[in-house]
Amino acid sequence: MIVGLAADHAGKELKEALVGLVKALGHEVVDYGVAMSNEQSVDYPDYAALLAHDISTGKLEAGVAVCGSGIGMSIVANKFPGVRAAVVWDEFSARMSRAHNDANMICLGARVLTVHRAADLLKLWLETGFEGGRHKMRRDKIRELEKKNFKLRVEE
Repeated sequence: MIVGLAADHAGKELKEALVGLVKALGHEVVDYGVAMSNEQSVDYPDYAALLAHDISTGKLEAGVAVCGSGIGMSIVANKFPGVRAAVVWDEFSARMSRAHNDANMICLGARVLTVHRAADLLKLWLETGFEGGRHKMRRDKIRELEKKNFKLRVEE
């Protein structure tokens, strides 16, 4: 799987640690970089948008976004058609975001998760498959909403 990773200044160190894990699990990595130091502030919407765009257009199969809480990255990413970004904080949210929601982006908080905890959650997330069935019908409804609402925005 081709997996992109992006972070703002708060997520720099955690993202760098996770790059190695994703590679070790046998995935191809696209690293979207980050600020030069933790003190150099950057805007999370810029990095989330780069990653989400490439998921939306099919360049990437999955993404890992890291900011202070994971919430900001998730908000931005979910503005892109086809992106299903989930903030994950425990095993249940990691598993369900994939199994039931077919999330294609995991958003992690560097200020709320340790490196080891984040790595465990990311590994579980990457190894969990989409169950399909009734969940596919629900995912398809989301796709229809995206089509309708994106079309409305373009026509305005």
